[in-house]
Amino acid sequence: MFENFTQTDIKTLDAVIRVVHGGDGPPLLLLHGYPQTHVMWHKIASRLARHFTVVATDLRGYGDSSKPRSDPKHVPYSKRAMANDQVQVMTALGYEEFQVVGHDRGARVAHRMALDHGARVQKLALLDIVPTEHLFSTLDQTVATGYYHWFFLIQGDGLPETMIGADPEYYLRYKCGHWSANRDCFTDEAMAEYIRCFKNPETIHATCEDYRAAASVDLQHDAADMHRRIDCPVLVLWGDEGLMGRHYDVLETWRDRATDLRGQSLACGHYLAEEAPDETFAELFDFLKD
Repeated sequence: MFENFTQTDIKTLDAVIRVVHGGDGPPLLLLHGYPQTHVMWHKIASRLARHFTVVATDLRGYGDSSKPRSDPKHVPYSKRAMANDQVQVMTALGYEEFQVVGHDRGARVAHRMALDHGARVQKLALLDIVPTEHLFSTLDQTVATGYYHWFFLIQGDGLPETMIGADPEYYLRYKCGHWSANRDCFTDEAMAEYIRCFKNPETIHATCEDYRAAASVDLQHDAADMHRRIDCPVLVLWGDEGLMGRHYDVLETWRDRATDLRGQSLACGHYLAEEAPDETFAELFDFLKD
């Protein structure tokens, strides 16, 4: 799926991150979402690599990256910790400045990265999210029903781990199908990779920790930075058939969080890069090329 890309593992301060990289041009970091891996970019990575040096990684806790031990406050799975991993990856590859595209959880990591490491992020593209704090503070029955996993995964005492672990393939296929407007968008090869990685009990636990962090320490970090805006240009893309597009004015939710903001909906569900790869590539290229 990533022909002419090089696969490697890069040690960060307290994790080991799986990386595939290839292409030629300015550095571009791609960050995936839940419950996937870097493989979600496979339909557009080669096209981007004609113009950029593409770096696609597995977030800590996901895919073939390591799953560090968590703590009672879930700090090791904060978006700050995840963003620090990715900045260290880019440093190890020799890139002090770079552009970032994040989808879903990866977009939340990218948002935190732009706040914590603003001098290094040249441009930022966020795919199909509204700010974490905004979602929690505007929650209603529709969003709670569609994003029930935000509240299921944060439960303690191993409850979600045990229930998901009973049949992780069923759970993953259900989540991907539930959030997409076209279930056929997932290739057999990509789905096999998602299942292989997600069946690991350590992955199930780590990804729950990701969501536990989002409902605790991440909100603390966000509250401390509520007055700050992202300084670099920001592109927001979302699927008009997905829950975010149907329920929110997605672009408006980012208005007070960025100084240079633009955005566009695409005719798809949540998984833009797999459901609408041509349109996603076109929007990203137009934004990132200059």
